Amino acid sequence: MRIQKAWFGGLVALAVSAALSSTASAQAISNIGNVNLSATLPQSVTVTVTSGSSVTFALTENAATNGNVPTVIQTAWNVNPGQVGAVTLYGYFDVPAQALTDGGGNNVPTSWVEGQMTTGNPTTYTAFTQTNPVGPAGGSLSLFSSAITGLNKISSRTDNLDLRINLTGQTLPAGTYTGVLRLQARAI
Repeated sequence: MRIQKAWFGGLVALAVSAALSSTASAQAISNIGNVNLSATLPQSVTVTVTSGSSVTFALTENAATNGNVPTVIQTAWNVNPGQVGAVTLYGYFDVPAQALTDGGGNNVPTSWVEGQMTTGNPTTYTAFTQTNPVGPAGGSLSLFSSAITGLNKISSRTDNLDLRINLTGQTLPAGTYTGVLRLQARAI
């Protein structure tokens, strides 16, 4: 009987132990929750003047005078070649009749201001008299155009823009003339 009780007691202890361990290791797993993600990086084009943001001219009557320093321009872009065919840089003046002014009614028109970018479109000095998508009609100049492919969809370039004021055949009163050349790139 004692053996039977001991055996029965051991069996009960084993059953309780098994019940407790199966309860302790029982797991419950939830359903799977989903989070949908979406990220957009917009296309971008930037223009930075890295040096030559202030150009001076020592004008000479009836002559073309180069600026004292080139304007160094970095143009960078990150665009989709399926949506953009080219990145183009333009220079322009807000008022073509007044690229520079002395503030007293005497002006240097854009037709007297010339630019050249040997790594761009006007490899020789060309007046800011074009009509382009930026700036006013007759007051801009296309400086370069870079076709976009899968190889250069993320790229940049640095160019020197040389400026001059051409007074050949012109009359301009003595004075100090100031103006602002604007630079803008477009991805089209």
